[in-house]
Amino acid sequence: MILPGSEVQEMIRAIRTFPNYKVLVIGDIMMDEFLWGEVSRISPEAPVPIVKVEKETFLLGGAANVINNLLGLKGQVLLTGVIGPDGMGRRLLRKLQSLGTTTEGIVVEEGRPTAIKTRIIAHHQQVVRVDREKATPILPETLKTILNIIKKNITQIQGIIVSDYGKGVISQELMTGLKKIIGKNPIPILVDPKPDNIRWYDRVTMITPNHLEAESAVGKKIDSPEDLLWAGTLLLKRIKCESVLITRGQEGMTLFLKNKKIEHIPTVAQKVFDVTGAGDTVIATLILSLVSGMHMIQACKTANFAAGLVVGEVGTAAVRADELVKVLMEAVKK
Repeated sequence: MILPGSEVQEMIRAIRTFPNYKVLVIGDIMMDEFLWGEVSRISPEAPVPIVKVEKETFLLGGAANVINNLLGLKGQVLLTGVIGPDGMGRRLLRKLQSLGTTTEGIVVEEGRPTAIKTRIIAHHQQVVRVDREKATPILPETLKTILNIIKKNITQIQGIIVSDYGKGVISQELMTGLKKIIGKNPIPILVDPKPDNIRWYDRVTMITPNHLEAESAVGKKIDSPEDLLWAGTLLLKRIKCESVLITRGQEGMTLFLKNKKIEHIPTVAQKVFDVTGAGDTVIATLILSLVSGMHMIQACKTANFAAGLVVGEVGTAAVRADELVKVLMEAVKK
């Protein structure tokens, strides 16, 4: 994608103000575990590869990966969600603290394990993923604690991300409580949605489903440009939100606005190794772009460049502000 130099300069000026803004992230917190190795033979026990593990890494996942991206972009953050009273939960807290961010918004719920997604990678390809979690609604007292944390901090917040992975933190009650706390304050709310929960996101600023999530939400395959236009328009009408951004992998992304304007934004990714966490990068970049003064289409273009950076890496990755500025400068129309 080639952009006019004047627009790129506007976007870069906005990016350099990201440290001035604080974003609240509410959602399902998890740890991403990666087992890296090589395959040299097939198991004699079953027709599956034997992976000889050479190293193990732990990265922040789910809503915590959104925080990772916000911090990479130099934004201020507050994360609220739930972990379990276990070793992985303590590891996750230490990892957040090592990034220099507060963990005061994280609630430990008894009887609930910290969610872990384990990915086994061999020769730069994911072989299998193993999920360990309890995807049930959080306890009423946990919900009350989260809403109290939001209420306590709301005057310091300029933008909100709801990161719904369907693990139990996000609910109709939480969304209703959140909107009540915000009241008439013009704080943008962006939602990374779970299709089954789509009815909860009414009147938010934006939802950011990927292609498959959009299909699930409307109950129909999106196989053509006409299907895409129908699906985006339906979601906008059904949820009564200000905008819908459908991310489409190698096809880029399409923005649907309340004023019926539709904008197709082509991908800028030079290579695609792994889309893990790309949605987190998109929504983190979007919220900071919006609160820093970019208009909606500019914010989506900026997020598109950010996504192009992270899909070129294997494993959950986060974008950095300096990298984003660099690729924007390279996109200037000569």
